[in-house]
Amino acid sequence: MNDTKKLSTGKVWCFAVGQFGWSVLAALISSWLVNYYQPDLATQQAGQPIFIPQGLAILGVLTILGAITAFGRVFDAITDPLIASLSDRCRSKDGRRIPFMRAAAIPFGLACILTFWSPVRGESWLNATFLFLMLMLFYLFMTMYCTPYNALIPELGSDQDTRMAISTSISFTYIAGMAVAYVAPVVWGALQGMGMERVTAIRTTFTVMSVIGIACMFVPVFTIRERDYVKAAPTESTAFKSLTATFRNKDFRVFVASDIAYFLGITMFQTALPFFVTSLLKLDESMSTVYFVGMTALSVLFYIPVNKLTPKFGKKKLILFAFTVFTVSFVYTAFFGDSLPIPPAVQGYILCAVAAPAMAIFGHVLRRPHLRLQAGPVHRHAAGHRLRYHRPGDRPGLSHHRHRRRRGVRAGRRAVHAV
Repeated sequence: MNDTKKLSTGKVWCFAVGQFGWSVLAALISSWLVNYYQPDLATQQAGQPIFIPQGLAILGVLTILGAITAFGRVFDAITDPLIASLSDRCRSKDGRRIPFMRAAAIPFGLACILTFWSPVRGESWLNATFLFLMLMLFYLFMTMYCTPYNALIPELGSDQDTRMAISTSISFTYIAGMAVAYVAPVVWGALQGMGMERVTAIRTTFTVMSVIGIACMFVPVFTIRERDYVKAAPTESTAFKSLTATFRNKDFRVFVASDIAYFLGITMFQTALPFFVTSLLKLDESMSTVYFVGMTALSVLFYIPVNKLTPKFGKKKLILFAFTVFTVSFVYTAFFGDSLPIPPAVQGYILCAVAAPAMAIFGHVLRRPHLRLQAGPVHRHAAGHRLRYHRPGDRPGLSHHRHRRRRGVRAGRRAVHAV
C-alpha cells in the first residue's frame, strides 16, 4: 500500500523555485565568466581590467581560462556519478535528496560569488589559481545540489498529472532564472551610473543575484518533507559498475557523440553572444541583455507550436530541424558587422528571431539546459521531462540488472562531457 502524499500545486511551485535559484547561479558562470576574465578590446576600453594571463599561456595551445573550464568539466563529470551514488545510498531521516541540497546551497552560492572576486587587482597567476579553486568548488557544489534535485523530479511525481505540473513549472522557473542572470549588465551599468567603479559594480551585481539564488534553493528544502512524498529504500549498486555496463552499449556511444556536439555548440553560442554584441556589432554591452532576454522570451512563445508539432512529426525530425536552424544562426554571426548592409542592432534582432525556434525545440524536446545526472532507479524515456517516467514497480518483469544499466546511462551521459 502506498501511503505517500500527492504533491499539491503550491508544493510543485515551491519545488520549482529551487530550479530558479540554481539556474541563476549557473547562468552567471556560463554567460559572464569568459566575458569577465577574457575581455575583448571593447570591454577593456569600457573599464574591465585583466585579472589572469591572456593568450595561449598553457603549452602554447590553451588559454588559462580554457584550461580551467575544461578541467572543471572533467571534474564535474567525475563527481556527478559519485554524488549520484552517495545520494542513492543516503539513509538520512530527511530522505535521500533533501540533505544534499540543504548542505550544498550556501557553498554553491558562495563559490559563484567568489569566482569573480580575484585577490589581486591586476594580471596575476595567483588570480588564476584562485579562479581554478573557486570553479572546482562551484562545480562540486552544483553537482551536490542539482543531482539530487533532478532525482526528485520523477520521485515526487506520483502520477502523470503531477509529473506534467512539475515539468511545466521548472521549465518556466529555469527560463526566469536565466533571464535574471542576463539582466546583469543593466544592473551593473546602473550602479556605474551612480558612481560605482566597474569591477565593484559587477561584483555587487553578482553577489546580490547569488544571494537571491541561495534563498530560492532553500525553498524546496524547507517546504517539502521528502519522506511524505517519496518512499524509496537506499540502493547498493555502485556508479563504477553502472558506467562500465553503459559504455559497452554501441547505441549509447553514438548518442554520446551527438550529445557532445550539441553541448559544445550551445555552450559556445551562449558564451559568445556578449562578444558578438561588443566586438562585431560594436554595440554597448547592455544590448547583450536585450538579445538574451528577447531570444529567451521568443523561444517561450515557440513552445506552443513545438508542443503541437511534436506528436505530428516526431521528436527526431524536430531536433534535426533545430540543428539545421542553429547551424544557420552560427553561420549568420560570421557576417556580423560591416559585412551586412543592415544596422548593427537589427542584425542582432534577426539572430534572436532565427535562433529562437531552435532554442525552443532544444528546451522543450531535449530539455538539455537543465538536464543533469539523475540519481535513483528511474528510467527516462528519451530526454524530456514531459515524457513518461517508470519506476521498477510500474513495469512488472523489468529486472534489477536492467534498472542498474539504465541508471548507468544517466551517469555515463554526464561523464562523457569530459571529452
